[in-house]
Amino acid sequence: MPGTGTIALSLGACLCAGQLIGTPAASAAPVVTAAAAAPAVKPKITNSATRSVAWGKKVSVTAKVIDPKTGKVVTRGSVRLQAKRDGKWRTWVTKKLSSKGTVKLTAEPHITGYFRTQYTGATNIRWATSGAIKITVKSSGAKVLAQAKKHKGALYKFGASGPKRFDCSGYTQYVYKKTTGKKLPHKANSQQKYGKAVAKSKKKIGDLIVVRSGSYGTHAGIYAGNGYMWDSPHSGARVGKHKIWSKNYVVRRLVAA
Repeated sequence: MPGTGTIALSLGACLCAGQLIGTPAASAAPVVTAAAAAPAVKPKITNSATRSVAWGKKVSVTAKVIDPKTGKVVTRGSVRLQAKRDGKWRTWVTKKLSSKGTVKLTAEPHITGYFRTQYTGATNIRWATSGAIKITVKSSGAKVLAQAKKHKGALYKFGASGPKRFDCSGYTQYVYKKTTGKKLPHKANSQQKYGKAVAKSKKKIGDLIVVRSGSYGTHAGIYAGNGYMWDSPHSGARVGKHKIWSKNYVVRRLVAA
């Protein structure tokens, strides 16, 4: 998967064109307007964007519109930021071009996918659409925590791994699988061997917490901050945010902080 970087794509795409023709008087020749005499220009759009962001973070796309005939920037009109979702391009935000012919558009994608910009057009300048940019969304602690919260109230059941009931390791297994694609074993003691070891003082939201008896892992949860974790505690209890009751635990990091 590519790392964070900046890319520039340039593509002008003519989507429509028109000419204005005056209505001829009886037995008179048609009168052609100035717009027809000077066809609309097909602009060039260049985009620069961050190709990779952590879940929950915003991506910025800067679009620049250029008149290829003069080489000067276009300062009239607006630009849309569009994302491809469910096979269709959907507009997320629209802003007017600045005096420099640029516009900065931001969005919070949440999933890996494609974005593009679309110039809306102006007098003697056609509207156009840029090429697509792939934005990769990386898993993060925030994403893990958001998924963990979705199962608040789910009843504990020994041996269950979701989506309606969980035991402790079944709960952590399910959440990390959904958010990172990583498959943890359905056993707290085995889960403490996965990911990167992190000092207790350095733990962050989304980290895996494994409570131990001696060196044996007996319970698993997901760190929620301020000494709390999301977990499925025991028979008769429900998934929720609970205080980490033991000082004997280890912290494992499975995603970027």
